Amino acid sequence: MRVQLLCPHFEPDVNAATGQLMTGLMHGLARRGHQVDVVTSLPWYEGHQVADEWRGRPWRKGTTDIGDIIRVWPFPADKNNITARALGFFGFSGLVAGAAQALGKPDVVMGLSPPIFLGEAAWITARRHGVPFVFNVQDIFPDVAVELGAIGNDKVIEMLRRHEKSVYKRADCVTVLSEDQANNVRGKIEPAGQSKVEIIRNFADVDKIKMRDRNTDYRRRLGLDGKFIVQYSGNVGLSQPFELIRMAADRHANNPDVHFVVNGEGAGRPGVDEWAAERENVTVTDYVSPDQVPDVLATADLHLIPLKAGLARSSTPSKLYGVLAAGRPALASIDEGSEVWETLAEADAGRSVLPGDDEAFLSELDDMIKSPDILAKMGANGRQYVETRLSPDSQAEAYEELFERLIGSR
Repeated sequence: MRVQLLCPHFEPDVNAATGQLMTGLMHGLARRGHQVDVVTSLPWYEGHQVADEWRGRPWRKGTTDIGDIIRVWPFPADKNNITARALGFFGFSGLVAGAAQALGKPDVVMGLSPPIFLGEAAWITARRHGVPFVFNVQDIFPDVAVELGAIGNDKVIEMLRRHEKSVYKRADCVTVLSEDQANNVRGKIEPAGQSKVEIIRNFADVDKIKMRDRNTDYRRRLGLDGKFIVQYSGNVGLSQPFELIRMAADRHANNPDVHFVVNGEGAGRPGVDEWAAERENVTVTDYVSPDQVPDVLATADLHLIPLKAGLARSSTPSKLYGVLAAGRPALASIDEGSEVWETLAEADAGRSVLPGDDEAFLSELDDMIKSPDILAKMGANGRQYVETRLSPDSQAEAYEELFERLIGSR
C-alpha cells in the first residue's frame, strides 16, 4: 500500500507534537511494509522561523527510508497575529496541494488538521487519483479559536464553519482522538454520514521514551537536585490556564523542597515569563532538542495538564501520552469525561479536577506532593497502560486496517 500524508510538521521538525506523532505513525506503517510519501513544511517550529540550514529554496524534494518527501515554505507568522497565521496556513496548504501532484499515485491520502485547509489539499489530491481521503483531526477548528476568543467576527466564524463541514462531508473517513471530539464532529455531519467518524487515539513512542531515574541531566542543568519538581511541558498557549501554576507556586512559596518548571514556548509564554520572574520557586525554559525530550519528561515528579473549560470537545492534550510513557503521574484540570480524564482514571495514573475549581486543584496537588509512594505506583501504571494500548505499532495497525477497509470499499 502507498500512503500519502499531508501534514504541517514531520521529522526533524518534531518539537511540534504533531511532528512527533505523524513521524512515529508513518514509521510504524513503514515497518508494516507500506510506502509512505509525505508533503510537509520546511522545519520551522522551533524559533517559529525556517531553520537556517533549510533556507534558500521554498520547495525541496527528497527520499527517506519510508518513501518520498516534499517540503514547502510554511509562511511562518507571529502566533499572536491571527490574520497573518490564517493567511500563512492558507498559503502553505496551497503549496502542499501543488507539491502533492509531483508524487506518485497513492492508494490513500491522509490530511492533518490543523490547519483545516490541508483537508482541502488532501481532498484535491485524493480526487485526482480516485483514492480514499482520510481527514485526521487533532484539534477541531475553528472551535478552539472561537472558544479562546481568538476569532470573534461572526461572518468569519460562519465562513470557517461552512468550510469545516464541507471537508467533513467530502472525506471518506474523519479520524478524531476522543469520544468528545467524535460527538462534536458528528453533530456537524448529516445523520447518514456520521458513521464515517472514527476514534483512533494518539500514542506514545515507548521505544524512545523510557522510565528512567529522576536525577536527569536536565534537572542538574536547572540546579534542582533533590527538589520535588512539578512540571508543565508543551505548548505555552492560550488554551491553558497558567494562573493555576502561579497560584500553586505561591501556595508553596515557603516550601524549599518543591519547585515548579514550565518547559515550552507559545503565545502565552510572555505572560508566564512575567510572573515567573517574580518567584524564586518557578523556572521557565525553552523547548529542548527532540533527543532530550525523554530526559525532560523523566525530570518531573509530577506533571500538570491544565486545559480551559469547554475545550476538551475540540482539543485533546497529546502531552498526556508522553507523560505516561515516562512513567510519571499527572494532575489534570480538564472537563469531566474528556479523554484525559478517562485515561488517567482507567490507567490509575493520576487525578483530575474540574476547570475553574482552583481550590480542588490546589488541594489535590498538596495531597499528591505528600504521597511519593502513590505517585510512583501511578507512574508505573501509566507506563504499563501505554505499552499495552497506545504504542506506535498498535496505532499504525489501526490506521492500516482503516486504510485497507476504505481501499477495499472502492
